[in-house]
Amino acid sequence: MANSSSYDSKDIVVLEGLDAVRLRPGMYIGTTGPKGFHHLLWEILDNSIDEISNGFGDTINITINKDGSATVCDNGRGIPVDLHPTLKKSGVEVVFTQLHAGGKFNNKSYSYSGGLHGVGASVTNALSEWLKVEVNKDGRKYFMEFSSREINGKLKSGVPLCELHDVGPTTLQGTSVTFLPDKRMFGDITFSYDVINRRIKELAFLNKGLKITLSDERTGNHNEYHYEGGIKDFIAYIDEGKTRLFSSPLYFSAETDIIKLEVAVEYTDSYTENTFSYVNNIPTTEGGTHETGFKTAWTKVFNDYARNNGYLKEKDQNFLGEDFREGITCVLAVKMHNVEFEGQTKTKLGNPEAKTEVERVTLIELNKLLANKDYAKIAETVIEKAKAAAKTREAAKRAKELSRAKSNADNFNLVGKLAACTSKKSDKSELFIVEGDSAGGSAKQGRDRMFQAILPLKGKPLNAEKKRIDQVLANEEIRTIISALETGIGEDYNGDNLRYNKVIILSDADQDGAHIRAILLTFFFRYMRNLINDGHVYIGLPPLYKVYKKNYEEYVYSDYELNDAIQRAGKGYQIQRYKGLGEMNPEQLWETTMDPEKRTLVQVTIDDAAEAEKMVTTWMGDNIDARKAYIALHANFNREDKFGEEIMS
Repeated sequence: MANSSSYDSKDIVVLEGLDAVRLRPGMYIGTTGPKGFHHLLWEILDNSIDEISNGFGDTINITINKDGSATVCDNGRGIPVDLHPTLKKSGVEVVFTQLHAGGKFNNKSYSYSGGLHGVGASVTNALSEWLKVEVNKDGRKYFMEFSSREINGKLKSGVPLCELHDVGPTTLQGTSVTFLPDKRMFGDITFSYDVINRRIKELAFLNKGLKITLSDERTGNHNEYHYEGGIKDFIAYIDEGKTRLFSSPLYFSAETDIIKLEVAVEYTDSYTENTFSYVNNIPTTEGGTHETGFKTAWTKVFNDYARNNGYLKEKDQNFLGEDFREGITCVLAVKMHNVEFEGQTKTKLGNPEAKTEVERVTLIELNKLLANKDYAKIAETVIEKAKAAAKTREAAKRAKELSRAKSNADNFNLVGKLAACTSKKSDKSELFIVEGDSAGGSAKQGRDRMFQAILPLKGKPLNAEKKRIDQVLANEEIRTIISALETGIGEDYNGDNLRYNKVIILSDADQDGAHIRAILLTFFFRYMRNLINDGHVYIGLPPLYKVYKKNYEEYVYSDYELNDAIQRAGKGYQIQRYKGLGEMNPEQLWETTMDPEKRTLVQVTIDDAAEAEKMVTTWMGDNIDARKAYIALHANFNREDKFGEEIMS
């Protein structure tokens, strides 16, 4: 908990004045694309979450307004309204006009904070057309408004339109911020209900007891989330549709002077590891020191338990960490002071003390649980699962050795399959994974040999969701892909060895093509996830039609565009429907799908790892009823197929 419930302007520490955020927005929000656009909302939302996380308030309401603006309203303490002791400005004005100003640079007002760079509110203001703040505090309502506008011929960001002023009495408590992102920075990007909805559901799981709502005045959509079970409910949600090996998650929590730790774990009959870690409510998708400490402790405790209880004999070697993590689903939530994230995007924790403290606390708490006889069956289940995983690991090792042996003489697996590019510069090279020999032949003839390589698949690769790693490695098509990329897979994956900067899945625009895309994305998600995380995986979009007549032709990429293309063509037009890539000659395939100047690529991203995990399980797992229910709820068969994009984004 925070050291004091009082929160005044003297608690706001100012590090430096407001810089020209508009000049280099990427330094603060990463990009001016959709992610950066939504980052403005996350910064304001983080401030409200920090209030609730530190014990002040329990409700957050988010509204997407009809005019395209967004409102975030909480029932926390309210931003300080008194004058800052040195700047002689209200706390509200300081927070929204000064970079590196806030109550998060000491541990007095906030014990734990997600908005650790202290630039959130001011950056959102700087990149908004206008921003309005309403503070309800101590029975009074206060208001202030900011605007980005030209002054003396120069665009000024986040200029106060008025001083903070008292507008009257109120029974409410907390802060409400409404802002409109500036089209001069972002263009016509609009807030995505689905993106925001996924994030607030995650926050509700991570903050037990929080009530958070999302309303969209544009459509009337509304969602509300409230989980008293917290991350235990989160585990159940992620593993819905899987076969669980525990009746309820293994759970423990503890708080020290350094960290507050909360862990929930269960095992399923799957073959991959799923660890979802968070620091101060921020998802650390690249892991970090807290994950390392947890995994080290988990492995040690269960190896010691196995040896002390006769599961491992004196001559037996300990299990490896990866053995204990096969089939695991873990939510690891850490809160701590003075967090050192790697970069503003906050995807990896760097604090060395986090490893030591998480490891120490996990050793203590997990040993406490396993000392209770009620947990003996759970311990036995974990160890038996590790035994099976160790056998699979040995089989996979033999399969990898066999695969390497076959790779002699310039990679045996690829002879006659891969049409390599001549360039040795991996950052400029592209690999097209193409469905079928016919399409592969056209792609090989139509490509630019300097930087484009072609790998045709003869048949559908194995669905990695349903198979062990040794079975995956036994599949010829999968082995071919692994050999072409040169990174290794799973624990052996090394992105530095990646041969191609872009890995482009190119399949037919039909159900079989969509299935092949899903299978390949599932393989990458399970065994080469960082290939996706690092932005290397793309989907090529071939045209569905060619509308043409004498002296006119136009390629059409979706059913939606067809009528407009027909109108443009006028009388006497003809339509060619492409049932597959193999129907295009090399020149057409280059012009429509492979030419970097004209083609359309969809980059595959993982914005929410937990949601991606659930979706992959639903689509590619064995639970037919769950898949049917998802299709019934979400499918819209009138829109163009974007399965490959949606499964991960």
